[in-house]
Amino acid sequence: MKLFSKIMKDEDGATAIEYGLIAALIAVAAITAMSSLGGNLSNTFNEVNNEMK
Repeated sequence: MKLFSKIMKDEDGATAIEYGLIAALIAVAAITAMSSLGGNLSNTFNEVNNEMK
């Protein structure tokens, strides 16, 4: 019974999972932002290229 009680009080695994979920959320946000910025930057360079021709 003591072993079961000790396992239930151990929160190290839950904390690691929470940190993993936070890291995944930050990664998704960063990828979305970079994708949007990359598209806008590409359009800007294409406009500059067309004006220089």
